[in-house]
Parts: sequence; C-alpha cells; structure tokens
Amino acid sequence: MNKSELIDAIAASADISKATAGKALDAVIESITGAMQKGEEVVLVGFGSFHVKDRAERTGRNPQTGKSITIAAAKVPGFKPGKGLKEAVN
Repeated sequence: MNKSELIDAIAASADISKATAGKALDAVIESITGAMQKGEEVVLVGFGSFHVKDRAERTGRNPQTGKSITIAAAKVPGFKPGKGLKEAVN
C-alpha cells in the first residue's frame, strides 16, 4: 500500500473527502517526525511505538578496494510493533 492508497482507505473508513484525509495523514506524519527530531518517543497503544536509536561509530569495508573505513555515528528511526499489531498480523 502506498500513500495515495492509504489516503483512499482513510477517506472511505472515516467517511471524509480524500483531500481532508490527505491533510490528516500529512499532519500525523509531521507530528511524529517533529517529536522524533526532538528525541521523543511516540507511542500509539495497540499499534506500536516510534523511537530514535543511537547507532555507534563502527568500522566498515569499502567493497571496491577492500580498505577499512570508519562509518560515523548516527541517530536512526526505529519502530517497535505493539501487541495489537502483532496479533493482527499473525
């Protein structure tokens, strides 16, 4: 399912226009992104939680030359599914 298909599903489920559903989805995505930029965790009970992970600096290898390189530390987004989502998928 891509974003436009998700907007169509939201519009049909909530009985609202596609434009309104698109604005609502964009607002949710912006809110989650903004909270994660601040380092906050976003918990949607029954669905899951979005969080920021710290990835440590590590050594990698250039596949063309075989030379070792240092990969810088980074913050990466993470998602942990909730119980409800796990049960729905299984």
